[in-house]
Amino acid sequence: MRRAVCPGSYDPATNGHLDIIERSAQLFDEVVVAVLINKKKQGLFSIEERLEMLREATEKLPNVRVDAWHGLLVDYCRQHDIAAIAKGLRSVSDFDYELQMAQMNRELSGVETLLMSNNPAFSFLSSSLVKEVATYGGDVSQMVPEVVHERLLAKLRERE
Repeated sequence: MRRAVCPGSYDPATNGHLDIIERSAQLFDEVVVAVLINKKKQGLFSIEERLEMLREATEKLPNVRVDAWHGLLVDYCRQHDIAAIAKGLRSVSDFDYELQMAQMNRELSGVETLLMSNNPAFSFLSSSLVKEVATYGGDVSQMVPEVVHERLLAKLRERE
């Protein structure tokens, strides 16, 4: 079975993330969406909330599962027999960073990285930008899955 992981913080997941997850699901037998836990970062959503939103957003994809991980991604890949990391690229600066990470991951474990260009319709999206725009009342409904949009608005109302 060919497995890939789509790692990220997903705080929150955007339509750009979903595009890469869906396209990866067409290429691999199983895709794991791994929410990477960084204890140094305080996210808007808890890890549990992110996992729940991702499960709902990917429920139509039978070969996708959602999990969380703390530590090196290559260790997760080894423990779960995953041979590839699938990531999206929005820009040249993304490429510079992701190429270095891909080379390090391959050196550490032999895990390959598949870098996919994002759909141009989503090339400007980032979780940080979506949160910032939503915080100031901007309409991000077309930038995130519906389940994420509803919870993002609720979370921002909670914080007021």
